[in-house]
Order: sequence, then C-alpha cells, then structure tokens
Amino acid sequence: MSESWLPAFVAAARSVGLNYGFLLNAFERAAWIDGVVVSIELSALGIVSSLIVGMVIAAALTSGRPYLDRPARAFVELVRNTPTLVQIFCAFFVVNMLISQALGGPQNNPLTAYAWVVIVLSLHYGAYHAEALRAGIEAVPRAMRESAVSLGFSRREILTHVELPLAVRFAWPSLVNNMVDLVKATSLGSAIAVGEVTYASLMIWVNGDNVLELMIFILLVYAALTLLVAGLGTLVENRLRMPGYGQ
Repeated sequence: MSESWLPAFVAAARSVGLNYGFLLNAFERAAWIDGVVVSIELSALGIVSSLIVGMVIAAALTSGRPYLDRPARAFVELVRNTPTLVQIFCAFFVVNMLISQALGGPQNNPLTAYAWVVIVLSLHYGAYHAEALRAGIEAVPRAMRESAVSLGFSRREILTHVELPLAVRFAWPSLVNNMVDLVKATSLGSAIAVGEVTYASLMIWVNGDNVLELMIFILLVYAALTLLVAGLGTLVENRLRMPGYGQ
C-alpha cells in the first residue's frame, strides 16, 4: 500500500468521525495487510482442497458399494449437522492434542492452527460439495452410462470421463454457493488465533478505539473476495455450459 496518500485519507476519514490512524503505524498496517493475504490464502486453499474432497466423497456415495457408501454417508451427516466452529475447536483442541501426545510433544507436531483451519474447512465444505456432486451424478442420463458401458469403459472410467464432468456442470451453481460460504467461514480461523483479517483487526482494535472503522474494512474485504469468487464462478459456468443441453 502506497504511503503517499495515507495521511490525506486518514485526515479525511477523521473529519467525518472515522479513526483510521492505524494505517499510519507501519507495524499495525503491515499486520492488517498480512491478515488480508492470509484470508486470501485460506480461501484459495480451502476452495481447491474442498473440491477435491467433494469429488472423492461423491464417488464413494455413488459407488454402490456399502463399505464405501455408508462411511461416506455417515461422514456427510456428521459434518452437516455440527457447527463449523465446533469442528474447528474439536480438531485443534482435541485431535491436535492427541497427535501432539502421540508424537512426543507439540514441538514435534507439524500441524499448525493455520493447517487445521484449511483441513476443517476442506472437509466441511467437501461434504456439501459431495452432496451437490452426488445429485449431479444421479442426474446424468442413463443412456450416457449405457453408451459408456457398451464402449467397454470400466466403472472408474465412467465416473472420471462421463459422470463427474457432467455432474460438475449440473452442480456448478451449488458448488459456487458453497465456495462463497467457505470464503466467509475463513473468519472462524480467528477463534484459534490464525492471523487472518478478522484476527488482525481484533488485535488492532484492542489497542485503539476503532472497532467501527475496522469492521467496515472487514466487510469490504469479504465482500470483495466473495464477489470475486462469484464472478469467477459465473465465468466458469458460462464456459462449462453445453450448447443446446437443457434448453
């Protein structure tokens, strides 16, 4: 962020009763910008990894094999019926502690709070992606499956070359909604001291009377990120649309 216009911005904001003085403090400004970067990283990692998890679970749900279908269904129901914040707490304060004990202490545990936020969000939204993709797979016309079987495709080849490509197209609007929700859920990382934008803002307003000002900034950051994801989702949807199909 260029510093040439910051004093003018801070002075203009102060004239209307808003205190953005933290922008003139190099340490606090850098901490806040780092928080924005961490939020972007969490969003990007969470979106990619949750889509991968969703595809794997959707494949299990539609496999027709009880030893895959039933554990996948149990996982989806557990995830969908418990709050995301509780899952983060359980992962970080319970599972992480057990791993640390098994490895001989927290100093030997490679999993950080940052990693646990990515893991939990990936699994949580992966379950939602899986349900959307499952519905998409089941919406694939039977004639396409039969054609693939007649061509000698294996069950794995039918899934990867026929069902999933079509399922992604059918489920894409729901997947984008889930991804937008995931971006907003990255703010939950502040609950376990992950330095994303919400936590960085909290650390700043603890030392200054500028809660309102930082809340405005937080809202603008998340609005920008979610609009970006939604906009990119629309572009991808247009690219994935099959001409004449469903019209």
